[in-house]
Amino acid sequence: MTAAIAPWVVAPVIIPALAAALILLVMRRRLVLSRVTTLAVSAALVVISAVMVAHASTGEVVAYAMGNWSAPFGIVLVLDRLSALMVLLTSVVALGVLIYAIATGLDRKGWHFHPLFQFQLLGLNGAFLTGDLFNLFVFFEVLLLASYGLMLHGQGAARLKAGVQYVIINLAGSVLFLIAVGMLYGVTGTLNMADMALRVAAAPEGDQALLKSAGLLLIVLFALKAALVPLHFWLPRTYAHTSGAVAALFAIMTKVGAYCIIRVATLIFGDDSQASAWAAADWMLPAALVTITLGYFGVLAAKGLRDLAAYAVIGSMGTLLAAVAVFQPDAMSAALYYTVHSTLAGAALFLVMDMIAARRGEYGDAINVGPRFQDVEKLSALFFLAAIAMVGLPPLSGFLGKLLILDGVRDAPGGYWVWAVILITTVIGILGFARAGSQIFWKSASVEGDCKAGRIHGGGATMAVAAGFIALLAASALFAGPLTAYTDATAAQLFDPDAYINTVMGGQS
Repeated sequence: MTAAIAPWVVAPVIIPALAAALILLVMRRRLVLSRVTTLAVSAALVVISAVMVAHASTGEVVAYAMGNWSAPFGIVLVLDRLSALMVLLTSVVALGVLIYAIATGLDRKGWHFHPLFQFQLLGLNGAFLTGDLFNLFVFFEVLLLASYGLMLHGQGAARLKAGVQYVIINLAGSVLFLIAVGMLYGVTGTLNMADMALRVAAAPEGDQALLKSAGLLLIVLFALKAALVPLHFWLPRTYAHTSGAVAALFAIMTKVGAYCIIRVATLIFGDDSQASAWAAADWMLPAALVTITLGYFGVLAAKGLRDLAAYAVIGSMGTLLAAVAVFQPDAMSAALYYTVHSTLAGAALFLVMDMIAARRGEYGDAINVGPRFQDVEKLSALFFLAAIAMVGLPPLSGFLGKLLILDGVRDAPGGYWVWAVILITTVIGILGFARAGSQIFWKSASVEGDCKAGRIHGGGATMAVAAGFIALLAASALFAGPLTAYTDATAAQLFDPDAYINTVMGGQS
């Protein structure tokens, strides 16, 4: 069974890489062919990742050694419950976003949209599957380059300014990553994460300070990627000034930072480590609570719909990381369920905001009273559903996600602070979305005339994509039992990494 699934593990990395090169070299100026290829690849990745999740649900960990070089010397891709879940989530979001981008004609605004899109999938899937710290750095750089190109797609001075800030901040993060990786390699002599876990656990007392420093540097870097306060300031400008489809795809980007925190903390610096880097929990939980507060106050104060969505993402990341910072299986399981919810909800929200802005003409995404606009009834319903999903109201999965987090942190130190902050900021988030909705939909109903907007492309298809994401949120609530059973098993596997280490190392101790 392991031999049969092994080729599937490398497929989410190899297929986008080959597709990107093929489109760039052969189809760059053949839009229809590029669209068909990218759609076929994205649909295939959904199927492949579903197969991977089905296999990972058995509890078996699969390691694929590139070039048949055994660990720790070769490049290893590893499939377990967590990596399979993240690859499936990425594939689903990517397929929906791609359909939206094609329907709106976003991919017509430059020749490189489709190869950049494939490189983005390469970076995301590689980051989730790699078992090597240096290759994690490489995939981070692929992500950075592709996301910068996608962010600027369609041009504009505001996008260029935000893009420069985004690149500078992430390059600084890359430097931190290299320093941390160099420190860990200098002490342990390996970059394979499973091998490093063994060596960190057996490191002498004299190496503990270096190991802890390197671990904390990694956590800080990943917190930057996850937009944790005070390292969040790049996100609102970046997400608010790019296109709606790209912002929706970026909903999975911050989850890469959260994933890396979870992976490194449980595998390399877990309970068996003498130099546990989870001293980060001393500052990470308070930072997460401040992130929640800042995010939802940003929702309340936002002047534009895109800003509102960006700050909602910050608030949701704070909620997720508050559960992660507790570092307990129940809270981690809740965090994983909330990861699925917040990614789908963020993607849906950005798409809805983009559709509203496109139809309001000169009013754009400004949160103010204006004339009625095309499809206002349908978009008001989508806005309402996306809003209750994002703030965590029933019947969608956000309510269950927050409820699971509150239950998971109940007995943890500082758990009462988590309860207080999440409950209060949920009310603030409701007020922020209600304010925006009343300005754009309710009060605008009394204004005479209609907005003069240009031609709207793909109205039915774009709404179907947003509705599809919301339907997945409803399904996450309806099938919360099987999904939470999977996240419970994933959390248990994370906190008992012996199977991961033994599979990668081939039984070496």
